[in-house]
Amino acid sequence: MKAGVIGLGAMGAHMALNFDRAGVLAAVWNRTPARAQALEFSGGVLRAGTPAEAAAKSDLIVTCVSRDADVFEVARAMLPGLSAGKIVCDTSTVSRDTACELSALYKTRRADFLDCPVSGGVEGARKAALAMMVGGDAAVFGRARPLLSKIAANVVHMGPTGSGQATKAVNQIMAAGINQAVTEALAFGEAMGLDMNKVIDVVGSGAAGNWFLSHRGKTMVAGSYAPGFKVALHHKDLEIIQRMARDRSRWPLSVVANTLADYEQLMHEGHGDEDISALYRLKKENFKPGT
Repeated sequence: MKAGVIGLGAMGAHMALNFDRAGVLAAVWNRTPARAQALEFSGGVLRAGTPAEAAAKSDLIVTCVSRDADVFEVARAMLPGLSAGKIVCDTSTVSRDTACELSALYKTRRADFLDCPVSGGVEGARKAALAMMVGGDAAVFGRARPLLSKIAANVVHMGPTGSGQATKAVNQIMAAGINQAVTEALAFGEAMGLDMNKVIDVVGSGAAGNWFLSHRGKTMVAGSYAPGFKVALHHKDLEIIQRMARDRSRWPLSVVANTLADYEQLMHEGHGDEDISALYRLKKENFKPGT
């Protein structure tokens, strides 16, 4: 089987490069052609002129775009290039309902669909170390897994279509809560006059240690917020989760609501393209200097 990649942003580009290193990349497409041209692939990889052309060349097509509307636009554009037996794997973060609608759309061409959202950020994509949560038919998953394992280290079938997106929603709620806890705790530590690098080292080795603290702690206290996962994208994901929970929850999800409000302030101040650790900017403002 050969893979194609639609969408060569920060995540999709690394997925394509990892497929290419494994010798299984057939074609790529990106809305901005210059981005596809800038990537160095081995010989024989098609830089397609349309999504349909990339789909026609590939057995498994990975889509990696930002929003529900973008996913539908790409899906409709791919349809002429799809046929029976091809598998579309969407790694975008969208709603569970969108995943089900995409599955129905691809069935009109007798193509199979898996919703395959990922976690691990740009670092995980670069190292092919992503966690991938997959929804869809188990037999289709079995066919797709060998290729998906070229771009993700932990590929897990979660259940029927939409289960991958529901699992990603769990991940994004946890990420919001961890971001809130870590940024607030470190802002408190800084206000106490502590050596924050020492704080991060010792706390990170104990019960409160976590990925976000170890990978983002020292950069945030240094005032660096280079994006691994952008504020605006997490905000988009949390809005999706809020809609998903609306008919199933007795009360609003407090972590989601609070983080949305904080992200909206950051975006209003021009920090939407920074890493989500930029929440530290707001937490520090809560402490009065010199007290």
